[in-house]
Amino acid sequence: MSNSKIRVGVIGLGMMGLTHLDVYSKLPGVEIAAIADINIHRLSGEEKASGNIEGQAQGGIDFSTIKKYKEGFDLIADPEIDLVDVCLPTMMHAQYAVAALKADKHLLLEKPMARTYDECVQILEAAVTAKGFAMPAMCIRFWPGYDWLKHAVENNTYGKVYSAQFYRLSSHPGPMYLDGDKTGGAALDLHIHDADFVRYVFGNPESVTCAGYKKLTNHYDHVKAGYNYKDVPLVTAEGAWCMQPGFPFTMAYTVNFENATAIFNNGVLKLCQNGEEKNIELSQQMGYAIEIAYFVECIQKNTPPTLVTLKEAAESVRLIETECRSMDEKGAVIKF
Repeated sequence: MSNSKIRVGVIGLGMMGLTHLDVYSKLPGVEIAAIADINIHRLSGEEKASGNIEGQAQGGIDFSTIKKYKEGFDLIADPEIDLVDVCLPTMMHAQYAVAALKADKHLLLEKPMARTYDECVQILEAAVTAKGFAMPAMCIRFWPGYDWLKHAVENNTYGKVYSAQFYRLSSHPGPMYLDGDKTGGAALDLHIHDADFVRYVFGNPESVTCAGYKKLTNHYDHVKAGYNYKDVPLVTAEGAWCMQPGFPFTMAYTVNFENATAIFNNGVLKLCQNGEEKNIELSQQMGYAIEIAYFVECIQKNTPPTLVTLKEAAESVRLIETECRSMDEKGAVIKF
């Protein structure tokens, strides 16, 4: 790989697919070789999706020179493709991920890893004998401000963590997400970012207790999860996509350390310490750009990714299913 470009094929040209294309177009040693989407207007570049975070799906890529497929399986079968990037709706992740792994392609798989934990297991089994590397796109592990928090906790920079509270709230993203059976509701599609990050920073909780409700879909559209640890008194994460139209997309956290309090809100990080509040300077890159650059570098160096793995992403899907069981049982404490 060091002497030739990595030829990428992106399947699914919605908001995330277009965002990934933006990133690949700026990376050295990468060629966008193919795209696939059932919508011919997206293949031509006429129709574009928009995102909820500034900087997503900017476009500006010339589709005329890129090989086009209506069916993603045909892209996977193309011998000229080295890396398959799956940005399809969640219920389609498993079948395309398994196909890419069996074709010995490198695989970047959008979150959540799959619709169910059982489907995650199918992907894990296919990965055992696959020759390509695979990485789930859990972008919050790479996001500026969240990476700062991971480092601060890991290195005990500000002492013990007493509480950590995460928030990811928005109005509904649109008709495509109204079928909870396909998306898993906000719990699986949106809240999983913070559930995964909680595991990344603090490890697996002993148990969870959760509250939530269904408003726009037949799955949980608003969840407040409590994670029970022996060594951290209070860890919670709240996720919702059922706020009223006009409600601004919000991703935030407040973490109270022994010697400081960190407050993050939509890219701005402040630290309260010794009676003063100061701004922490963060990279302006989005997590998507950092995660994809990381995975490309792994391929170029022939080194499997370690910052996030298929097994880790599967465990986070299992955690969401555990949270949903708690909500089904009216806030019962469920062992994880």
